[in-house]
Amino acid sequence: MTTVLVKNPETAGPADHQRERGTATASVFALAAFEARQLLLQIPVLVFGLVYLAYVGYGLFGRDEGMDAYPVLHDVDRSTQGGPELFAVALLVCAHRAALLDRRRGLEEQFGVLAMPPARRTLAHALSVVPFALGVALVVDLQFAWAALRPGAVGHGSVFELAVAPLAVLLAGAVGVLLARVLPHPAAPLFLLLATGVVTSLLSDGSGTRGVDWLWPAVAENGGTPVPGELLGRPAGWHALYLLGFTVLAVCVAMWVAGSRARVLKAATAVALAAAVAGVAGQAPRDSAALQAARKAEADHPAKFQTCVERAGSRYCAYPDWTGWTVDWAGVVHRVQSEAGGDAATTRLTIRQRIEEITDLTTDATLPTSSAPGTVTVGTQWGGNRVPEFAVGVARVLVAGSEQASQEMCDARVVTTMWLALATDPTPTATFRHLRIDDSLKGSAAVLTPDGGSMSVSAPQTQVVRELLREPHDTVAARVKAHWQQLVSPHTTTADAARLLGVKVPKGPDDCLAG
Repeated sequence: MTTVLVKNPETAGPADHQRERGTATASVFALAAFEARQLLLQIPVLVFGLVYLAYVGYGLFGRDEGMDAYPVLHDVDRSTQGGPELFAVALLVCAHRAALLDRRRGLEEQFGVLAMPPARRTLAHALSVVPFALGVALVVDLQFAWAALRPGAVGHGSVFELAVAPLAVLLAGAVGVLLARVLPHPAAPLFLLLATGVVTSLLSDGSGTRGVDWLWPAVAENGGTPVPGELLGRPAGWHALYLLGFTVLAVCVAMWVAGSRARVLKAATAVALAAAVAGVAGQAPRDSAALQAARKAEADHPAKFQTCVERAGSRYCAYPDWTGWTVDWAGVVHRVQSEAGGDAATTRLTIRQRIEEITDLTTDATLPTSSAPGTVTVGTQWGGNRVPEFAVGVARVLVAGSEQASQEMCDARVVTTMWLALATDPTPTATFRHLRIDDSLKGSAAVLTPDGGSMSVSAPQTQVVRELLREPHDTVAARVKAHWQQLVSPHTTTADAARLLGVKVPKGPDDCLAG
């Protein structure tokens, strides 16, 4: 008879526990990598991912002219937030579907005998979205870098604004996994999206309740006239903290529902909850009194906040973010003033950037017309139509003496103004059409000006300007300078201007539109 001695099993030491924890962590990451590859193969993720890339690609390569060549970086960072919204929704739906795989295929019992418990599998599903968030972060950085490297770029971006898009993608994946644990039904994402749509429609009453608006993942507030960065008043840092805290909290709650009661999970849940609450509290208050006072001061007294430089006999004053554009402004002033006659050819101008008092970031500014002699308004946008609009602004001040005085013009001075603005333009006839609100070359129309207003051009004045643009430039330029005093006189009619400049005299009286 053989006696077998059985030794007592050795007690696991710290090294063994460390090895087990390392193996468990590695298995979570391995499953997360596998699930990420599976998500990439899901049709909604693939389709909306390609749509997002196409949208970004069009923005980078399809719009290289106009104002896109002069980006304001503290607007560019916000514009990156809305692009991946549909992609995030697709990830939410597909992450939810992946986390319900065992339930959908009746494999809950088989998954239950695996060494990896449900909570860790839940964490792996949440981590599977991380590569997509990193991909969105890379795209966002590319968008911003593309704009920042343009020669005409001004302003400064915010890291927190740029973080919103990737954090929104992370949040979508976390919410999808949480729904799979709390509401394990295939239609749960649909119910969530419908509920979100209903809530959004109910709250979209124009009240602009900031505490509610900023609970959504992205609050871009785009479309308005750019303003100095220090006047934005956006709680971007608090919002990023809110998104991060909410994301971690969703993952922790999902793991809790899946059965985990680990001490680390409890601590992470408490920290995430505190971060989310702090983010909500920090982003909820409306603009402070100090910010509102600063906005009013910079709108009412811009000279106190601007940097001024001298260029070719004129003074250019801009807010600090925009000083790089003064060279471009000076180029337009030079070419317009070179066509003027009399004292206007050497008049010292003050080019001053102005903004409207800010109430929100989605409204285009319309500024009050300046009464200061020799002062030309320039805005916070440049390129495209803003260039000929500025040329009109320079020309009307050279002709009338001030922007306010130019509002009374309904005579030869309108023709002179338009000739100065268009004479040296590369495509004068096309530019004349684009300057007019109705995009026409016949009849009466309003011509846009840099203060956001307009200047009236009657049908006879339009006809004379068209005729002048058909004539040789040097011939008309010589006549303009020779008859300058008559052309800038309020007593000279449009018909008189046509005779002085040697073009066909229009029929009928001037019928200037109201300014």
